This record gives sequence, structure tokens and C-alpha cells, in this order.
Amino acid sequence: MSNAGSITPVTIGTSGMTLDDVIAVARGGAQVSLSDEAIAAMAATRLQIEALANAVEPVYGVSTGFGALATRHIPAEMRTQLQRSLIRSHAAGMGAPVEREVVRALMLLRLKTLASGRTGVRPVVAQTMAALLNAGITPVVREYGSLGCSGDLAPLSHCALVLMGEGEATDLDGVAAPVDELLARAGISPIELQEKEGLALINGTDGMLGMLIMSIADLEHLCDVADITAAMSVEGLLGTDQVFRPELHLPLRPHPGQAQSAANILAHLDGSGIVASHRENDDRVQDAYSLRCAPQVAGAVRDTVAHARLVAGRELAATIDNPVVLGDGAVSSNGNFHGAPVGYVLDFLAIVSADLGSMSERRSDRMLDRHRSHGLPPFLADDPGVDSGLMIAQYTQAALVSENKRLAVPASVDSIPSSAMQEDHVSMGWHAGRKLRTSIVNLTRILAIELVTAARAIDLRAPLTPSPSSARVIEQLRLTVPGPGPDRFLSPELAAAEVFVQTLRLS
Repeated sequence: MSNAGSITPVTIGTSGMTLDDVIAVARGGAQVSLSDEAIAAMAATRLQIEALANAVEPVYGVSTGFGALATRHIPAEMRTQLQRSLIRSHAAGMGAPVEREVVRALMLLRLKTLASGRTGVRPVVAQTMAALLNAGITPVVREYGSLGCSGDLAPLSHCALVLMGEGEATDLDGVAAPVDELLARAGISPIELQEKEGLALINGTDGMLGMLIMSIADLEHLCDVADITAAMSVEGLLGTDQVFRPELHLPLRPHPGQAQSAANILAHLDGSGIVASHRENDDRVQDAYSLRCAPQVAGAVRDTVAHARLVAGRELAATIDNPVVLGDGAVSSNGNFHGAPVGYVLDFLAIVSADLGSMSERRSDRMLDRHRSHGLPPFLADDPGVDSGLMIAQYTQAALVSENKRLAVPASVDSIPSSAMQEDHVSMGWHAGRKLRTSIVNLTRILAIELVTAARAIDLRAPLTPSPSSARVIEQLRLTVPGPGPDRFLSPELAAAEVFVQTLRLS
């Protein structure tokens, strides 16, 4: 986590937050606070919940059991136990712990809903969750347990358990310690949950939404990287820059993402001596699709990510809880916890991530094949036959592409009934988010291998000179990844290239 002191704190009010706020807290460790407006709204709706708790008529989540057990009316003296039992029983995840940033996003987004004043929790519940985030205490959330309907129940329950002083958690440095010890160190008192508070802590799409928001940021960056690697591959393969001219894009096919990628690639190729060297005497009519159609594919990815950003923004503005406290004070059951809107776009992004990587791999393969590389040595090897060059790097790239194709199979169509058929259609949005995160890691590695390949191809075109933009990228890459030469241990270089891609910028 970054130094939180250097990041603008995030104030949580009743009207939601931005995608950048989520990134700042989840990844940057930004401090959070609750506005006076949010605290007042929570206090007001809590009075309404307490009135309902004392009423004769049972109210779901306040004085009844949950899910398929909602028909049982719970007497007042058992309701604290009811909430505690809910959290303990629902914290039933299994598998490896999920990433710290996912858990922080999960907590922040649930805190955002609590602060809306629509859930009926006491302000102290939200204040305690904010204190956990600010202290860097991160609940251990397990990989499996959410079906993405009634929200991310198991993951959120693992977080709620820590609020109660139970469960598993790590400190600011990621070191596990007993939860009561972590809370004591931070001066945080555990919460004894009252009516409805347990339910309000776990009924939301927060995990899948957090993963969506971070995936959007990652894919927006990787689209920029893909434009850079595509341009460098054009140089490495003696391709043309003419297909990226602006008059061929927005006026003829008005997809904004396509126009943006074409402009990026053209700008990156500006001043390329390699491209200029064959502009007048090239007998090839057209480049292969993986070069010529790079803006159409990367641009379609951009437009898909823009749609996902729209959905994420809407979900950020939502109040997801069941039951929810309405403006007139009524408490009403609803189905807003269903993760379909988020699950669909998570699946959509996995599809475009797979395709962007597939095109990247095709460009790499062309540069390694002497029959299609226009004069480059086989596999870009120093002494082909003695040396294998980047032959097996392409194998690795192909394996990653193949896995991403499998990960592109949608999770959101795979509903499975649960809770004695009360929850008979679920979104599987959490799983859509988990596989998308894996796909994005794979895509980063795929683009890293194309970058290494294109940089070596450009070096082998000397004395022809690349564009100033490519020259800058290669100069920075060479600080950690050496250029052409005899075979050497390649895996550390590809790992260094992966790190380089994570920070590479278009300008």
C-alpha cells in the first residue's frame, strides 16, 4: 500500500463517491472519514429501526430470521444473538485469501452504503469500519463463498466478523495477528451488533463492484500499453503507418475508442525512420490484420471499458441493502442486491481482455517467424540454431492467451439455486470478478512479451532508427531488460518487463 499521507483523504457522505476515491483507498491507502451529514442520516434512520424493533408486527431483518428462515419471529432478548449468529454462520468462505486491495474496496463500498442513511445501522458501526480502514487492519476474506446474490454475503461476513472482534485479519504490514490484539493496538472497540446491523453489513455487491472498479483502471492503462506495443510491432515488421490516419477512423466509423487508439498509434510512430525507409518502395499492399486492425480491436476494448465505467458509476450511486429504509421511513424488502448488472460487465471485460491479448500474441509470432518477419532472424536469435532467441517466450505468451480464452467463458450465465430455493437465481458476479482479475494479470504478461519482442526486433533493424517515442520506451526498458545477444536466462527478464508494463505511459 502506498504512503497514505501523500494521498488526499476521502470523505464519505450520503451521496456516494467516485471511482478514483475507491482506487485511492483500496490501492493507495487513503484515509477515510464520515461527513456530519452521513452521521446525522444514520442516526435518524436508526431511530426508525428501533421503533420497528419494538413493534408487534415482525419486520424482515429486524425481528425475523433470514433467507429461507424469515418466517420465524425472533423475540427481543435474542436479537443480539441473532445478528452475531448471522455473521458467524455466513463467514463460511474457503480457499486462499483474496488480495488486500479487494478487501479494502469491499469494506469501503459497504461503508459507503452504510453512510447513505438507508440501512438503519448506528453511526458507531460505520465509524468502526472507517477506523479499521484507517488503521490498515484488513480482514482475511476467502476466495470462495459468494454467489453474488443477496450480495457478496460470505466475503462481507468475514469483514463484519472482524468488527465484532472475531475472525482473521492482518495489520498494516500484512502480518496476521489475533483480531482482538489488532483492534486493541489501534484503539478500536469491537461492536456488539444490534437489530438489522448484521444484515446491513453483508447485503451488497461491494466485492464484485470493487473488483470491477480496479479492473476498469487496469484495462484503461493496458489499452494505452497495447497501442504502444502495436506501434512498436509495426516498426519491427516494417509495417505502414498510413492505416492509422484520422480520416480513416472517426469520419468513416464513429467508434470513439477506435479513433483514440488510431491516434495513439500514429502519434507513437511519428518520426520513425524505420517506417519512412520503405514508404515509397514497399510492394506490399496491406499489412496483416494484427497490425492493420489494431485500432479496431483495442478501440472496441476501450468502448467496452467505457460502458463498464458507466455501470460502475451507477452502482456507486446505489444503496444496496435488504431490507432498505425508504425516505418515508418505511422498511421494504427488495432485490437490489442482485449482482447481474455488475456481473455482466465483468464477464464482458474478460472477453475483451482475452481478445486484446490474442491480437498481441499474433504480432509477436509474426516477428519470430522468418517467413513473415521481412528479414529478421528466426526467433530473433543471435545465432539461430545455436540460440533459440524468443521462441519459448512466445510459448509462454500463447499459454497465457489460451488461459484467457477459457477465462472469457461467462460466469453470469451459470446461476445455481441456494437457500432452500429461496435464492433460486444468483449472479455469480464475485466469480466473474475473480476470473477477470486473473485475465488482466495474464494480459499484462502477454503485452510484456510483445514489448520485449518488438524492442528486440527494432534493435535488429539498425541502422534504421525507430520513432523518438519507441526509442524512449526501449531506452527505459533496457535498464532492466537487455537487448539482443546470445541466449540467457529469460524468465527474470520477462518478469522485469511485466513490472515495466505496469508503469509504462503513452507520452
